[in-house]
Amino acid sequence: MDGNVFIDTNILLRAVLAEMKQHSQVDALLKRAIREETELWISGQIIREFIVQATHPKTLSIPLTIAQAVQEIEAIKPLFRIADETALVRDKLLGLLTQYPTQGKQVHDANIVATMLAYDLDTLLTLNVDDFKRFEDQIEIISLEQHTP
Repeated sequence: MDGNVFIDTNILLRAVLAEMKQHSQVDALLKRAIREETELWISGQIIREFIVQATHPKTLSIPLTIAQAVQEIEAIKPLFRIADETALVRDKLLGLLTQYPTQGKQVHDANIVATMLAYDLDTLLTLNVDDFKRFEDQIEIISLEQHTP
């Protein structure tokens, strides 16, 4: 991974929470990216989604408390650039929603892409490649499998 990479929630969860499947692969990949001076990005949406998932019993057998989830975010914030949701992000989102067939929860995916476009980020690391395929003319979508032996 070169340059700037936006990190999806599913990657962030696995990077932070050692009990999740694929933790070691994600941890190794992100450490390598940092060593190679790849700029890693997240957004407020990714932080919110992390907290939702980390405190949910369907994600972890023993979910984090809100205080623990916030503590984890505070600990990792220095590793990432954080894209704020600005008026430009909102405008990009509205444009994407009219350009691509999107509905329901897919709006969250479109907002990630809108945030990326507003910050001139063109690479997304995700486990949910299929969720973003409709935007592949706008961004490069990379999976964990592409970067792990």
